[in-house]
Amino acid sequence: MSLRGKVKQGRVLSDKMQKTVVVQVESLKRHPLYDKVIRDRKNHKAHCETGECQIGDLVEVEETRPLSKDKRWRVTRVLRKAGVIFSEAKVG
Repeated sequence: MSLRGKVKQGRVLSDKMQKTVVVQVESLKRHPLYDKVIRDRKNHKAHCETGECQIGDLVEVEETRPLSKDKRWRVTRVLRKAGVIFSEAKVG
């Protein structure tokens, strides 16, 4: 039985740190009063043990225990490399 936390998909913005990538997660929310759809973007620092993530990759991250001051996410898999689509990824 796996006790995984939240799972999100996002795009890698930066890979300049060792074993750490910055992932931008985008979500759509509806404003409660004006009923307008608002695009919400959030940047998370995620742990990438293998170092295979590069800028522009679409990755899946999962919530984990605090790994450092800012890192609370871990890269589980790369869904799409920048410019290459894998057959297992279902990205629309």
